[in-house]
Amino acid sequence: MTTYPVPLSGTDNTLMWADETDIEQQAREQLRTVAGLGWTHGVRVMPDVHYGLGATVGSVIAMRQAIAPAAVGVDIGCGMTAVRTNLRPDQLPDDLRTLRLEIERGIPVGFSSHRDEPRTLVKHDDLADRFARTIDDFDQLRAGEITQAARTSEARRKAITQVGTLGGGNHFIELCAGDDDRVWVTLHSGSRGTGNRLAQVHMEVAQSLPHNQDLPDRDLAVFLAGSPQMEAYLHDLWWAQSYALLNRDVMLAAICDELAHRIDGIAFEAPIRCHHNYVAVEEHDGLELMVTRKGAIRAGSGDLGVIPGSMGTGSYIVRGLGNESSYQSASHGAGRRMSRNAARRKYTADDLATQTEGIECRKDAGVVDEIPAAYKDIDTVIGAQADLVEVVARLQTLLCIKG
Repeated sequence: MTTYPVPLSGTDNTLMWADETDIEQQAREQLRTVAGLGWTHGVRVMPDVHYGLGATVGSVIAMRQAIAPAAVGVDIGCGMTAVRTNLRPDQLPDDLRTLRLEIERGIPVGFSSHRDEPRTLVKHDDLADRFARTIDDFDQLRAGEITQAARTSEARRKAITQVGTLGGGNHFIELCAGDDDRVWVTLHSGSRGTGNRLAQVHMEVAQSLPHNQDLPDRDLAVFLAGSPQMEAYLHDLWWAQSYALLNRDVMLAAICDELAHRIDGIAFEAPIRCHHNYVAVEEHDGLELMVTRKGAIRAGSGDLGVIPGSMGTGSYIVRGLGNESSYQSASHGAGRRMSRNAARRKYTADDLATQTEGIECRKDAGVVDEIPAAYKDIDTVIGAQADLVEVVARLQTLLCIKG
């Protein structure tokens, strides 16, 4: 049995909680490239590691006085929220399909959006206030100074109508049965099309800067501390991370409202929240560093986090152990073991139905790329990071909503 962490061959600043032979060559080369950049202090590789656009998913990149916007990715602030209820699994309604459809009716999924502001805001003054401040701040985004497309009325309307929407891909809403005999609500989403557009604008700016012209991978173009380009990016990044959190909080309120409407006496504990595509300024190795977690969560001592598997395998609630060797980080999920296209080629809707038997969810061809077999085994991934997090609860999926 491997004892982690282990170094990545060909580097002197990269530690991994994964076996190098289990990582696809494309991802290994991607990790070596970012590790070799002059600004990179160190890279930490999580057990859910796999190739990603811009930078490797499941990586933590600590840079000195620099940030690579493509390493953050286009879904700025994407993350998880989980809430424990006072409900036992046997107290849920027998008809989970009706419950799923009602939640989907209130929360747009896939490419869908609200027609205007989400109706949930009417019931929650605190969320309404946050929403108003967030949309007011949209007009101050620096991307709007770079390209007109980022400041049009259409762009502003998208920012309004996509709050409280799930999106597609691996984003989800779930009801789960915990091994603590409680029902949990979990959800995964990010900054939607608005965050994507902001990221694209700033990535193009980074790639045009003179100091980035000789990079081995143009996707790893960086902004340098103290530059106006870095200042503009950070301004929009912090906004997008707050926007993503607001998006999840509005969805959570809508879900809890629906459950309270249908189940007498249900109560909800304080939510557990964690970003897993984001930047933070942190101190490690006695240095102030710009830490990018792309598909990784912060796991400082006592930090609660959510590490999901796939639509058939549930999630883990974890508590960080503050392991400095990982820059106090842990994985963000199980991680894909095959691409979406490969999953569509290999599996059918019948395979999906078999692998999600007993779970209330879509079982059609439109979500075959999210089939459980396309992901790594979540239990193995958790086991590989026993020195990074401790398990608080193991959750098993009962109901899953996908875009």
